[in-house]
Amino acid sequence: MSSILDRIQFQNVPTNGVELRIATVGEGPLVVMVHGFPESWYSWRHQMGPIADAGYQVVAVDVRGYGGSSKPQAVEAYDMESLTGDVAGLIPALGRDRGLRGGSGWGGPIGWTPGLGHPDRVSAVAGLSVPYLGAGPAPFIDIVKQVFTANGRFFYQVYFQDEGVGEAELEADVRGALRRFYYAISGDAPDGTWPTDKPHGATLLDRLPDPDPFPAWLTDADIDYYVNEFTQSGFRGPLNRYRNHHRDFAFLGARPDQRIHQPALYIAGTRDLVLKMLPGKDMVAGMKSLVPNLSGAELLDGIGHWTQQEAPDEVTRRLLDWLSDIRK
Repeated sequence: MSSILDRIQFQNVPTNGVELRIATVGEGPLVVMVHGFPESWYSWRHQMGPIADAGYQVVAVDVRGYGGSSKPQAVEAYDMESLTGDVAGLIPALGRDRGLRGGSGWGGPIGWTPGLGHPDRVSAVAGLSVPYLGAGPAPFIDIVKQVFTANGRFFYQVYFQDEGVGEAELEADVRGALRRFYYAISGDAPDGTWPTDKPHGATLLDRLPDPDPFPAWLTDADIDYYVNEFTQSGFRGPLNRYRNHHRDFAFLGARPDQRIHQPALYIAGTRDLVLKMLPGKDMVAGMKSLVPNLSGAELLDGIGHWTQQEAPDEVTRRLLDWLSDIRK
């Protein structure tokens, strides 16, 4: 792990009216990696070195609101149009015409969507955890309110809608919050660790355990890195991302063709709760018609939400194989 920290260079790159801190290593075709919530460029630490060694320039981004990147206050500064514009703008800012994208968690949509909105800058797209489903029939927040809130059930994205509430809970004990949230939706957590019977009005961390010890895929040093990042940045920017469902729906819905036509890859874990958010809906199957050049939709047995951290070697191997195929 220390080897990648020794090898990378940090830069602050102006793009789309903000500055993004990037961690970069290697030379060759450009590969841009985008993290999810609540993570960091550091979430790609296992993949960066091997992909750079295979002949690529790897750039892992701190999404706006995170780490060393700009942190606008306004909720609307975190809509999908703005965040995909940030990442798309990195490519010319780095002196390139085109790049390849990888994204995980909330970074998945941020990684998928430039392939739709900026096809001239994106050669191929890989998404981890969150599949690409287009605009859908209604804003996602309205759907989950019908499924969960109307039936008196807790849903974390509904909880995040009230400004300041989630921030206060997470910032009160950053280390404990991250440990409990990371563990609860990992593949190591037994069924039921993320409570499905929690009532609307509960808090995010209510009934989430703090494991001792933490599973080996996230070391004490890894947790220290994340804690330091969020202690400095806070959680307003990250949570503002969840407050833009209606803007995102309008942005995607305005496009007559919502398909992503670039070569694409999808990787997730069989125990990722994202794939079980909407009961009775096969999210992976729903993605395939919208991504016609999807070369694979691979589910890793026993892996939870933190795909590239829980299964670093498997994800790295699959990404390298895919990159090699599309580079031919």
